Amino acid sequence: MPLKKIQDTLIASLSARAMTSQRKRLNLNFHHGPPDVFQRMLNALEPGSYVQPHKHENPDKDEVFVILKGKLAVITFSDTGAVEDFIILDNFVGNYAVEVPARTWHTIAALEAGTVVFEFKHGPYDPDTDKVFASWAPPENHPEAAQYLQKILNILDNFS
Repeated sequence: MPLKKIQDTLIASLSARAMTSQRKRLNLNFHHGPPDVFQRMLNALEPGSYVQPHKHENPDKDEVFVILKGKLAVITFSDTGAVEDFIILDNFVGNYAVEVPARTWHTIAALEAGTVVFEFKHGPYDPDTDKVFASWAPPENHPEAAQYLQKILNILDNFS
């Protein structure tokens, strides 16, 4: 079986496709399919791509993000939607990866064009139970989603 290689050409191709996608993000799975117990994928995101805050429970799933290119904010929230913690994944400052524990409200946001992370999560993947979306945040296609994302990013600027 051939090696699954993550190289500049693959990252550039995935980023280019993410830039032109409606959601401004695209993933490339390395696992064989939804039943796999070890889910792993590249996730290319562009600034402005909104991921509704969510958590993984029932079954509980930790999630790991490793930065390959660009900058990614990983943000956690309280049960009421207040920002609790965050990290900016950025190879140039030495922030390479983060693990988000199961049952933790979180979102991710690209801070630079061409951002790509390697993501790991327990499987299997079932779209009906994979995520519990936060009721205090707008859904992905809501007219207020972009404004909410900007509000969260502004909070990070003032977070201490």
